[in-house]
Amino acid sequence: MKTFSDILTTADEVAATMEALGDESQRNILKRFFKTGKGEYGEGDDFLGIKVPVTRSVALAAAGLPHGETAKLLASPKHEIRLCGFLILVEQFRKISGKKAASDPDCMKAREEAVNFYLQHARCANNWDLVDLSAPKIIGQWLVMPSTSSEDHKRETLDRLAASSNLWEQRIAIVSTLTPIRNGDFCHVLRYAERLLTHRHDLIHKAVGWMLREAGKKDIGMLRAFLKQHHKYMPRTTLRYAIERMDDGERKHWMKPTDNQNDTF
Repeated sequence: MKTFSDILTTADEVAATMEALGDESQRNILKRFFKTGKGEYGEGDDFLGIKVPVTRSVALAAAGLPHGETAKLLASPKHEIRLCGFLILVEQFRKISGKKAASDPDCMKAREEAVNFYLQHARCANNWDLVDLSAPKIIGQWLVMPSTSSEDHKRETLDRLAASSNLWEQRIAIVSTLTPIRNGDFCHVLRYAERLLTHRHDLIHKAVGWMLREAGKKDIGMLRAFLKQHHKYMPRTTLRYAIERMDDGERKHWMKPTDNQNDTF
C-alpha cells in the first residue's frame, strides 16, 4: 500500500494528491461497479479511479485536518475525495475513542462535535461504500461509548435518520447498528431492521439482512425469533442475507413458501 511521508494540512493538498493518483482504467471499472449510469442509484457520481487502501493512506496523512477543511473534501464531486474526507473523520474519531479517552470530558465533548459534524454532512455519503466505511466507526461507536448525550437522544437521532426521505441517511441508521451488535447490544438493530423491513430499495434490503446476519452470529436464537415474526413479508434479498451463515437445511426452511409453514426451530 502506498504511504505518504508528507503531512497534508489543507483540503487543496489532499485533493491535489488524490487527483495525481487517479487511474483511468480503474475509474471506468468503479463507475460501473457503483452504478453511476442514468437511473441507477449512483447516477452522476464521478470517480478518480483510486482503490480504497490508497485513499485510506492519504486520509492517514491528513488526519489532522480541521473540520472546515474536511468539509471541502466532503463537498467534492469526486467520489474518492469524499471518501477520503470520511476516512479522515473515522481516524480522528478513533483517536478520541480509546480506553483512556472513553470517559475523558474533553474527548466526550470532541466526540459529540464529531458526531454532529458527521450528521450535518451525512448526505455527502451518497453511495454505499461511503456509508459503510464511516457510519459504524463514528455513529455506531458513539452509540456504545460514554457520552454527554442521553440514550433517548441517541435513539431519536437514529430515528430521524431511519425516517429520512434520503436513502443514504436511512442506510446510515441501519449500518450504524453494527458496532452495538459487536458489543452484544441488539436493541438498535431490532428497532431499525423492523422499521426498514419493507423499504423499497435493494440497498436497504441488503443492509438490513447484513445487520441481521451479524446479530445472528452473536445470538442465533434472537435471529430465529425475528425471522419467525417477520420472515413471511421480508424481501427475499433481506432474508437471504440474514440466513447466509445458517446450515443448508435451516436456510431451506426459511426460504420455502410460507403457506402452512412450521416455524419451529
